[in-house]
Amino acid sequence: MTPAVAALIVAAGRGLRAGADAPKQYRRLGGVPVLCRTLAPFLAESRIGSVLVVTGAGDAERYDDAIRQLPENTRARLAASVEGGETRQDSVRAGLEALAAAGFAGSVLVHDAARPFVSSALIERALAASAEHAAAIPALAVTDTVKRIDAVGRVEETLPREQLVFVQTPQAFAFQPLLAAHRAAHAAAAGGFTDDSAIMEWAGHRVATFAGDPMNLKLTYPGDFEQAEQRLSRPLVTRIGTGYDVHAFADGDHVWLGGVRIPHSRGVTAHSDGDVALHALTDALLGALADGDIGSHFPPSDPQWRGASSDRFLAFAAERVRQRGGRIDHLDLTIVCEGPKVGPHRDAIRARIAEIAGLRLDQVGAKATTSERLGFTGRGEGIAALATATIRLPESE
Repeated sequence: MTPAVAALIVAAGRGLRAGADAPKQYRRLGGVPVLCRTLAPFLAESRIGSVLVVTGAGDAERYDDAIRQLPENTRARLAASVEGGETRQDSVRAGLEALAAAGFAGSVLVHDAARPFVSSALIERALAASAEHAAAIPALAVTDTVKRIDAVGRVEETLPREQLVFVQTPQAFAFQPLLAAHRAAHAAAAGGFTDDSAIMEWAGHRVATFAGDPMNLKLTYPGDFEQAEQRLSRPLVTRIGTGYDVHAFADGDHVWLGGVRIPHSRGVTAHSDGDVALHALTDALLGALADGDIGSHFPPSDPQWRGASSDRFLAFAAERVRQRGGRIDHLDLTIVCEGPKVGPHRDAIRARIAEIAGLRLDQVGAKATTSERLGFTGRGEGIAALATATIRLPESE
């Protein structure tokens, strides 16, 4: 069974160096709160079971206002937020203690809310590292010459950059060792740690590294926000993806189509709820993203997806588009079967798909047809669906 994974997003800082009159994680970037951009890829990752945000004192209203920008079905995946402390170290410990109180055990990814460009690929590397190491951090090679200076700015030493790296988040840890290290540091009044890997080093753990991402910018100074806005203003290019799914009929009294339960004389054979419409739409979006398929993200060999509601799959794919800075323009669906009759449920199906994907109703098309008694659908042996997704993504740099 896949070990549990939680993401702990540290959003308790004041961000004074970034300017403005609000903490930087609540400022808008491209019209969307920074925190929402940061949360999106973690909420879209199916292998992360719990996403917990540590907020600053007095930020409850700001936090609630910010997460209202997330689709309702995505927002529902967030754990109750936890108030942090005076330092980042205190805030992370508060989040870890909240996870421990909930009985969590497994691996935890710790990420700074001020890094809104974290990619799904970087999260995947962090997840892979968490399965192999008690502590692992994303690192970038230092390409500039680095010197150590004295108190008045005179150079004392040129450091060998071959042995130096820049460190990012998300950092990946085995949960229990990280919690124990934080508790020990607190008991010893040991402070001044700038990240969680430093606490693990202090506690005697070896820390591994994995490839970071140069695009994983941390918003610290006003110029960082200007750079981020420029990145988000890049031209959008159109991508089109297609999806197809089929399920055989079996004993039962209903089928799920487009997130709607439809009474029928048969059910379907499936690992999840067998919703061919949502499965095809999910693959269409993932295809437009060139991001694998439904089986690579939700493998049928994983028991956690047995009987799962397929709205989770489509919501996941829609969030993958948004976290890449993209937009879904249109979803189009064709259902092929001799029965059940889809026509009476067409509007309900369109409305449910729009709700799941966070779209307007006029952005969703749904049609049904038969195969003129030909093939497996014509013989009434199963049901099929074809889907097309049209999206726009920022041009690659």
